[in-house]
This record gives sequence, structure tokens and C-alpha cells, in this order.
Amino acid sequence: MKRLFSFVLLMVLSLTVLTACSKSNETASNDTNKQEAKNDNKGKVTTLSFWTFNELHGVFMDDAVEAWNEANPDQQIELKSEVYPYDEMHNKLLIALQSGTGAPDLADIEISKFANYIKGSTPSLVPLNDIIEPEKDNLIMARFDNYAKDGKYYGIDYHVGATVMYYNTEILNKAGVKVEDIKTWKDYVEAGKKVVEATGTPMATTEVTEHWSFYPLISQRGSDFFQADGTVILDNQQNIDTLQFLYDMLHTDNIAVPAPGGFHHSEEYWAFMNNGGAASLMMPLWYMGRFVSYMPDLKGKIAITPLPVWEEGGNRSAGMGGTGTVVTVQSKEQELAMNFLAAAKLSKEGSIKTWTQLGFDPIRWDVWDDPAMSAPNDFTDYFGTGIFEMLKEVKDEINPTNITELYPEAVSLVQKNVVFKALKEMSQTPEEALKEAANELRNK
Repeated sequence: MKRLFSFVLLMVLSLTVLTACSKSNETASNDTNKQEAKNDNKGKVTTLSFWTFNELHGVFMDDAVEAWNEANPDQQIELKSEVYPYDEMHNKLLIALQSGTGAPDLADIEISKFANYIKGSTPSLVPLNDIIEPEKDNLIMARFDNYAKDGKYYGIDYHVGATVMYYNTEILNKAGVKVEDIKTWKDYVEAGKKVVEATGTPMATTEVTEHWSFYPLISQRGSDFFQADGTVILDNQQNIDTLQFLYDMLHTDNIAVPAPGGFHHSEEYWAFMNNGGAASLMMPLWYMGRFVSYMPDLKGKIAITPLPVWEEGGNRSAGMGGTGTVVTVQSKEQELAMNFLAAAKLSKEGSIKTWTQLGFDPIRWDVWDDPAMSAPNDFTDYFGTGIFEMLKEVKDEINPTNITELYPEAVSLVQKNVVFKALKEMSQTPEEALKEAANELRNK
């Protein structure tokens, strides 16, 4: 009897142990599966595609992905960046959006082309208000208005594009000209005459196949190609007088020459300037990168200042150029793409990097006082410090630009017809060239 009882007791204990072990193993197995699922989620990588026409923009966004992945271990991104030639990329993107297939998640669209992508009542781009509006108090909203329609923002720029003067102090010193004495455009012309007489070097270069010599000057005066309502004002008197001013510098005062290669981004021009070809250049701040990359012999010789004014108390800068990064409606990861774009370009860290990596003036005013803006880098090494102290002086002297549906056509007409015919070919007077182009726009 005792043996039977012992046997039964042994069986019960064995079953209890086996049951406990089974439950323990089941629990351990469930915990393992949960951890594996968590690890799988943590390691999940979402691929986003990005098209651009600027290789440096691609490098910038690739760096932004690294920062994103470090900060978001549970939402990793792999960015497939593709860099195309300017016209090819814009045409390829427009066709993809119009056809409804083949577009990337994110893309860069240059400001003079942007209006082509928001035509119609329902653009094929994702409104970005949800990520822009929470930061509005820190942003230069005039730059966002360039990429807006009907209260919706469709693009985020890389920079403000404040236009400045770049002076070759070595040449000016030979002529006894001090940068600080040049306050007005009249002063500029008189200084130019001294430079030419003393050194034989022109004071300035003027673009004759692009718009960067003409457009900043009319914007500085409060004018534009269009009014805010789309009315064509390309041929107004302010614009005529401005184009005549450029003509006079070239052909009457003889203090300027047409830019070698026709514009300020040709290899001929960079070689010309690197060899001390001209005493000054007017371009947006983002042009600093061209000096650093293509004009190394001018390191330490270039002073950056606000523009001379047309009249006392006038604006000393103009916001020019730009590239809006967009999210397309074809993206299957629109929310992730938007959040990444916000981190890359709207955050304080991302905005600072547009300066430290690209040499751009950030679209957030609140970072201009950050110590990182004065820390040594390639640009402070080339130009010296104090750049943002100067820019803060003119930050409220930048007029917005009016980007309408006809803006791309207007820019093209100015580039191909107006400045070339009036300044280079001299087949039309400034007034004739502007009126012809303006009437063509009105007919459209």
C-alpha cells in the first residue's frame, strides 16, 4: 500500500513539474517572440527616394539621414539619392507627376521652375503646413511664400539667399578705395572709375545670359516681374531705369564688363575672377561656396558687405534664388518623408548645418546667434568671421518676391532675351527689351 501511495505521489509530482516546465518554456518562448518582434521593428528600414540637380544637396540630405537614424532607432531610413542635370531632373519630375507614376518620395525644385508644379486646383505635391506652421515664429516666412499657393506651403528652401557684395580688397587697396566708403550705387560707380583708372581692372561683371545682375537690383528697389496679383510689371519705370543703370556701367561709365561665359557660374568666369579679373561681384550669400570651390587664390582677399543703396534709407539686400524640397503625392510614406524633411531643414540642428556644410544663410533667424555660426569652418577660413553679424543688419531689408504661374516664363525671357539684347548684343534699348518681354507675358 505504501509502495502504491509512493508511486502515485511520484507521478503527481512529475506531472506538476512537467506542467510547470511546459508553462515556463511557453512563457519564455512568448517573451522571446515578443523581443524578436521588437528587435525586428527596431531594425526596420524604410527606403525613401530623393531627386536633386545639385550634388551638394544630395550630400546634405545623406548626412541628414545619418542624424535621423541616430535619433530614431525604431524608424530607420535608407535614402536613395539621385542627382540629375538641371533640366533633365525638372522635366523628368514634371512628367512623372503629370502621368501619376514614377515620381520619388522627395525632390528638389528650383525656384524659377516651381510654379510649373503647383498649377491647377490640386497640385501633385503634399502640403507641408503641418510641419511648417509650428515653427513659423522662428522662420523667415517670405522664403516659404515662394513655394505657397492658396494658403498651403509645398516646399522648404535651403537658405534665405540674401544678396551681398563681394569686394576684392587687394584690388581696391591699389586704387585707394575703401569698402566702407561705398554707401550708395552712385558711390559704387565713382569708386569703379577710380579702380579702372588706377589698375585697369573693371569694377564689376554683369551677367548677359542670366538674371542675377538684374533681378536683385529691382527687388532691392521694391519692384519685381509681377505684382502680387499676377499683373505684369516687368516693364515698369523702376525696372527700365535699373536695366539702364547696368547698361551705363558697361557702355557709358565703362566700369563693368560682361561676365566671361555670359554668367557667374561658368568655368571661364571662375578662372577670370580667380586671376583678379574684377574688383567686385554682386551675388547671393550662397555664392560663397563657388569662391571656396573654384576661386582658391582669392582666399583672404574678399570682403562681404551689404549692397549699396539706391537712396538713403533704402534696402541693402534682396532675397534671391532658392530650391524648395517637396514631398510628392505618389510617396507611400508621406508622413515619414515629411517628418524627415522637417528634421533635415526646419530643425535648429538641420538649419545650422545648411551653413556649416553648404555655406548658406539659414531659413531660421533664431540660429543666426548660435555659437556654431561663428565656429571655424571652410567659409570662415576663407572669408573671415562676422558674416552673420553683417547679415543681421539687413535681415529686415529683404523684399519678398512674387512667384506666379508665369514666373518661369518671365525668368526665361529675362535670361534669353532681355539682358542679352540690351546689355550684350545692344540690339534693343533697355526699355525696348523689357517692353517686348512684358507684352509677351501679357499675351500669355
